Amino acid sequence: MCRTRAVLDIVGDKWALLVVRTLRDGPLRFTELKRAIDGISQRMLTVTLRDLERDGLLTRTVFNVMPPHVSYELTPMGLTLREAAAPLLEWSVAHLPAIDAARSDYDGRG
Repeated sequence: MCRTRAVLDIVGDKWALLVVRTLRDGPLRFTELKRAIDGISQRMLTVTLRDLERDGLLTRTVFNVMPPHVSYELTPMGLTLREAAAPLLEWSVAHLPAIDAARSDYDGRG
């Protein structure tokens, strides 16, 4: 059971899911990912990419050019995570206005 929790910690991480969603259309460079994921710091993106690579969900490819070019791409297993997470991400977007309204109502009661 403990090992399952470790995997759920990865897939339940908001930054990991946003990286996986952002890589849905193919490989991107670090700066492209950072630009596409609102609010993520450079450090958090670095940590998230390393964790996803370590867990086999994405690959990091270094191209030997000047300046060095590094791109990130989902592995086949990462693609299955993207497919599994897509409904949750779609639900989040669809319900964001209702969640904002509920939070506003709740905060107004205090």
